[in-house]
Amino acid sequence: MLTALLPIGDDNSDRFIQPYVTYALIAINIAVFVLLQLPNDYFTYAYSVVPQEILSGHDLTAPLRVRGLNGAIPQAPGPTPIYLTILTAMFMHGGWAHLGGNMLYLWIFGDNVEDAMGHFKFLVFYLLCGVFATLAHVFAAQAAGGLNLVIPSLGASGAIAGVLGAYLVLYPRKNVHVLVGWFGLVSVPAVLVIGGWIALQLFSGVSSQFVTQQTRDSGGGVAYWAHVGGAIAGIILVWMFRNRRVQQRADLRAQGYPSNFPRY
Repeated sequence: MLTALLPIGDDNSDRFIQPYVTYALIAINIAVFVLLQLPNDYFTYAYSVVPQEILSGHDLTAPLRVRGLNGAIPQAPGPTPIYLTILTAMFMHGGWAHLGGNMLYLWIFGDNVEDAMGHFKFLVFYLLCGVFATLAHVFAAQAAGGLNLVIPSLGASGAIAGVLGAYLVLYPRKNVHVLVGWFGLVSVPAVLVIGGWIALQLFSGVSSQFVTQQTRDSGGGVAYWAHVGGAIAGIILVWMFRNRRVQQRADLRAQGYPSNFPRY
């Protein structure tokens, strides 16, 4: 997800609860990839999000041959109703690197956001961010047209972008430990790391709308608008899901006061 900087950890000294939901989400994503996706591509094509399916409500069940494209775009019968792919796709990945990168960021940032919301509210928040991220991608594909409408998309990055957006609101001054080229390991405020990433996604999403039709029809790539949509959803929803006591604790600690509030 974050390409210019590689976060490898953050300051967890003020975390109070064990992030069981974050751990469970990571385990589920890994299990889906290893047990359901690796053995056969059928599951991947059946349960990924295809924008045209979401817009029309009709399942595309056969490979699509498109003029100007060598080969066909694979499709497979999905769940009923087909809108369920909005949920299933956020637990699927396109490869080991895709899975590893997403799970790294969920592990780094998810525990703190879960700490600020509690287990159940964090799970609901995560799923909602994933839904809004997917819808942002679907409507961006509709605006772009071409193959964007029928190319399957998948991944947890939209939901995780929501987690990043929430982290940005809750802990803007918390130090994130990142690897920066030949500088090595440095600690950078979250507002710079995450804020810079959101700005990059927005710029990339806007730029992608101005590509030529030939480039647009080549398909593939990064779902930038899913990242933007997820991050915006996280920034907005966090105000409804956060625990105000946790916010006060984080603010006091950022100002140098001990965060010795009772554990809960």
